[in-house]
Amino acid sequence: MNKKIIARNFSRCAYLYDRYADVQKKAALEILGGIEDYSFSKVLEIGCGTGNYTFLLREKFKKARITALDISGKMVEVAREKLKDKDIEFIVADGESVNFPDEDFDLVTSNACFQWFENLEAALQKYKSLLKKDGLILFSIFGPLTFRELNASLESLLQNMPIAANNFMNKDKIKKILSNNFKEFKIRELRYEESFASLLRLLNKIKYTGIRGNGLGSKISLGWRYLKKLEEAYLNKFQQIKVTYQIFFCQGLVE
Repeated sequence: MNKKIIARNFSRCAYLYDRYADVQKKAALEILGGIEDYSFSKVLEIGCGTGNYTFLLREKFKKARITALDISGKMVEVAREKLKDKDIEFIVADGESVNFPDEDFDLVTSNACFQWFENLEAALQKYKSLLKKDGLILFSIFGPLTFRELNASLESLLQNMPIAANNFMNKDKIKKILSNNFKEFKIRELRYEESFASLLRLLNKIKYTGIRGNGLGSKISLGWRYLKKLEEAYLNKFQQIKVTYQIFFCQGLVE
């Protein structure tokens, strides 16, 4: 993954992101639903985006000290303004390289961010070192079946156009990483489907939520003739313009 391209894509869509990020908002609610009985005093959020999940963290853990970071300065700018009265520390940083040498947290968490990491296992090992005993790492991550319908439609036109989700980790790989680093861990999968009135609406969704990564979208400056062919291929295969989002919800406990 090219971090500069990813940061640029998210910065470009920062001010429109909330209008299109329905699935990410659903995932944020789903993450916290799995820890109803927990209480945390120091929380680190990786990949805070525009602050939707950050807001939920503040609402749930009202007395916690929360530090939230994102690789996109524009995203942090939006989040900081949105939550300016919520007593949250925002940082512009790459979640894989950031260090907190004098800090220890009891929750490290992230929503729909880790699929962009170059080395997820190394990152989780770093976060584990930041956690207190009995601390928790909690995250959602997109899986490789995300946008599978779009991928299949492109393939039907014999187009080898990169879709970022093709490189996302599958459940077995994520499970192995968790088992290597946490004696107690959980992983579960949910899939969401979303339908669109046209292919162009879908492509706008991809553009304005940054989920093209450094793959699909970086080369979508397609003519109307090609878009019409792709839309026809989509409808022939699936009878509608729809996409699947595959999301894994994971947690690991530090003993």
